[in-house]
Amino acid sequence: MQTPKCNARMNSCACVRPLCRGVVLLALLLSLGQHCVLAQAPAWPTRTITLIVGFDVGGVTDILARLLSRSLSTSLGQPVIVENKPGAAGILAATAVARSAPDGYTLLEATSTNAWNVALYRNLSFDFIRDLAPVAGVCRYAGVMVVNPSIPAETVPEFIVYAKANPGKINMGSGGAGTPSHLYGELFKKMTGLELVHVPYRGGGPAVIDLLSGQVQVFFGTVSVSIDHIRSGKLRALGVTTSTRMDVLPDVPPMSDFVPGYEANGWEGIVAPKDLPPEIIDTLNKEINAALVDANFKSRLANLGVEPFANLPVEFSNFIVDYTEKWGKVIQAAGIRAE
Repeated sequence: MQTPKCNARMNSCACVRPLCRGVVLLALLLSLGQHCVLAQAPAWPTRTITLIVGFDVGGVTDILARLLSRSLSTSLGQPVIVENKPGAAGILAATAVARSAPDGYTLLEATSTNAWNVALYRNLSFDFIRDLAPVAGVCRYAGVMVVNPSIPAETVPEFIVYAKANPGKINMGSGGAGTPSHLYGELFKKMTGLELVHVPYRGGGPAVIDLLSGQVQVFFGTVSVSIDHIRSGKLRALGVTTSTRMDVLPDVPPMSDFVPGYEANGWEGIVAPKDLPPEIIDTLNKEINAALVDANFKSRLANLGVEPFANLPVEFSNFIVDYTEKWGKVIQAAGIRAE
């Protein structure tokens, strides 16, 4: 019996078929695995999100948080509620968020105060940079240098000349140690070499009252606290703390025009517990940035004397690190402690 000759072409195909079937099977398994992973990944959000605010109801931070919560409730399809947890300059709220689960259901309305606290307090139980994940900026707000009209100065240079001629005789009011009005003034003192006497109050409102009466002579407060008195002529604005002029005070020059490099801005933004999944961070960042370009939302911000501060998570993270370092140096140089 003659042994049939092997057909090379047939043998080749016969050898390839198992390999082809294996490749197809592997592709199917990989595809099935991907579908299983996607099926197992929990949807977010599926329930109420809590936005914690470290200050009392009715303040600017609280108002901003409530504006943002309404916008996010609509865009995310789940309620976003504001919970006020005031105390210790925002430390209680930040601590609560830092210790919460990184699941996207607990967020913090962070402010520049949180960055300042790193240098102001010695024994914080958490690390603001390490234990909280930056999500998105919300707004920035400026200060304005105002003086009682009894001060014979119409400009920042004239004030500097007058203050140098009267060292230790000009009182600088503030809303308290470590507040924006205090630190903005300390930065000005540091960069000009002036000797101003710091007089802390329990809030910017009481400081402005004494500024109007002449008990203190200069104040570096937020625009929202001083603007009505500036417009009425009861206080004189010498400069804004931004690097450019502000729409609400178009005739007031930036202080950096006279003190090169001077810039002092407060900010607010959203942070979350560390290890929050990147996809949740990206979703929140996208929706917050969308709110910041909405005409109605921007108008509400403008009414509060603040401007939108849109950025990507990595940009916001770098900003916080740089900001914390800059103001830490100011606080240390001035020997300020809040404890």
